[in-house]
Amino acid sequence: MPMRVAMHLLRLLRFLAPYKRQVALALVCIAGASGFGLASPQLVRWAVDFGLGIKVEGGRLATDTSVPVLVVAALAVVGAAVLRGAFVYGQQFLSEWTSQRVAYDLRNRLYDQFQRLSFSFHDHSETGQLMSRATQDVEAARLFIQFGVLRLGYLAGVVVAAAVLMFWSDWQLALAALSVAPLVLWRSASMSVRLRPLWLQVQNRMGQLTSLLQESLTGFRVVKVFGREDYELERFGKEARALFDDAYTAGRIQAYNSPLISFLWMVSQGVVLLFGGWQAIEGRVTVGELTAFLFYLTLMQMPLRALGWIVGIYSRALSASQRIFEVLDAQPEVKEKPGAIVLRDVKGHVRFEDVHFSYNSLAPVLRGITFEARPGEVVALMGPAGSGKTTIVNLLPRFYDVTAGRITIDGIDIRDVTLQSLRRVVGIVQQDIFLFSATIRDNIAYGAPWASQEDIERAAKAARIHDFIVSLPDGYDTWVGERGITLSGGQRQRVAIARTLLRDPRVLILDDSTSSVDAETERLIWEALVELMKGRTTFVIAHRLRTLKLADKVLVLKDGEIVEQGRHEELLSRHGLYRQIYELELRDQEEALRLTMGRPSAGGGS
Repeated sequence: MPMRVAMHLLRLLRFLAPYKRQVALALVCIAGASGFGLASPQLVRWAVDFGLGIKVEGGRLATDTSVPVLVVAALAVVGAAVLRGAFVYGQQFLSEWTSQRVAYDLRNRLYDQFQRLSFSFHDHSETGQLMSRATQDVEAARLFIQFGVLRLGYLAGVVVAAAVLMFWSDWQLALAALSVAPLVLWRSASMSVRLRPLWLQVQNRMGQLTSLLQESLTGFRVVKVFGREDYELERFGKEARALFDDAYTAGRIQAYNSPLISFLWMVSQGVVLLFGGWQAIEGRVTVGELTAFLFYLTLMQMPLRALGWIVGIYSRALSASQRIFEVLDAQPEVKEKPGAIVLRDVKGHVRFEDVHFSYNSLAPVLRGITFEARPGEVVALMGPAGSGKTTIVNLLPRFYDVTAGRITIDGIDIRDVTLQSLRRVVGIVQQDIFLFSATIRDNIAYGAPWASQEDIERAAKAARIHDFIVSLPDGYDTWVGERGITLSGGQRQRVAIARTLLRDPRVLILDDSTSSVDAETERLIWEALVELMKGRTTFVIAHRLRTLKLADKVLVLKDGEIVEQGRHEELLSRHGLYRQIYELELRDQEEALRLTMGRPSAGGGS
């Protein structure tokens, strides 16, 4: 086994450090349970030799019974069993408690890491795989702590102590009894080597299956619209079958071990009966000592049979810990520099200075982006798909870091400020609106949990969604489904806008935020935003003519470069790319815009 893989388990053991007291108590319980468990064979030996008085004389059995000795021995056996039971209970309780605490810590560490890792990590990670690591892999690690460490300590203590007592009693008989032990240990070690890659494959398969299930449930409406239920069932069936095949292979290999170990141990008992019986006839050992040997072998059989099961737990834990630490060791690409300052009293003066950017050292996505947005200006970004519009706005809150050049807010490089203070002043309404499965109030106040009901309603009114909310039976306490599925696209969009406005950012990013609503709803939203954007720097990825006419500056992008910039009327007169896009996509909106602008304003509609 590579040392690097073994180190993952050692690192896993470090999570026991906060629970040293519980581990110490568990070890005390292990010692007590082992001691009283091992006392029973000696008590039985004493009862046979001195209570029953069984001896071999001249090849025949003779007895010299002592009832008081038998009574004392019986009471002692019962007492030892009661005390052993108490210690076993303590050991099992502490093992369970400690392993659950380690699992709790691991899950929290993983979840915290998921939140801290950069967008680039999540761009290349499947959600199902991450979910699998935080659930199945953590559970495999927990079982390792409970059974592979603490429980194994008890089992190992029984085996070692029994072996010591056997050698102390008769080393020749002990050698005969334990002659199969090297074969058992070799078999267990070789099985671990075979099982580790298999369990790693099983856990990867489980992650893939979880990803597929999560994707299918999230997009179940698309599945039904296109009538692809049978196709999705076939896809899921293939993944489930692959998981079954891998798990079956690992389970089959693991299943071979326990019967083999049991067989070898029965052979050992046969050797003890044959060799020990001959020694008893020769008078070299007493009948009680031979009985104690057989009891010790019985005590050792359970731990060694469990060894096959524990090897499986150990192999799974090796794979699980490798997958867990792959996440915990991942470094966020966007890091807060030591001594970063808090961004305060922001006016919203944004500058991009010769900004270049590429994903993972691939072909450049942005080249030489330079522009300025003064406080209160509305900057519209437009261009063909893949021209770099979304990348520009993703760089501003440092979802990614520039490859070259710099971005400043009020003259301060955004890499010199804390991430929390930067993202507090940058508000975003994303194209793909995400609402949590919670009340409308909770969703609006998500970024400002301290907000009062009055503040929430003010933001909702500004987003033209308040009238709709109060028309609902439960008002702001209305529960929206997962991802806000119970609301229409326009309603979700305005809830998201209210959520951003409640945060009162100095810089707004609207990523196509009105592209999925009808013209009337768009007009209502923009009437509110025109007033609210005063004093705020606003970036809009827009394909609506209203947005472009409203903008103080339009940046026209192509292949990651700004090819034109200026106001709407100015760009039309140049007969460049903007004019081409206008003629192809925007001219038809002129008449609709004139009709909409002529209508009276209304309250928040649907």
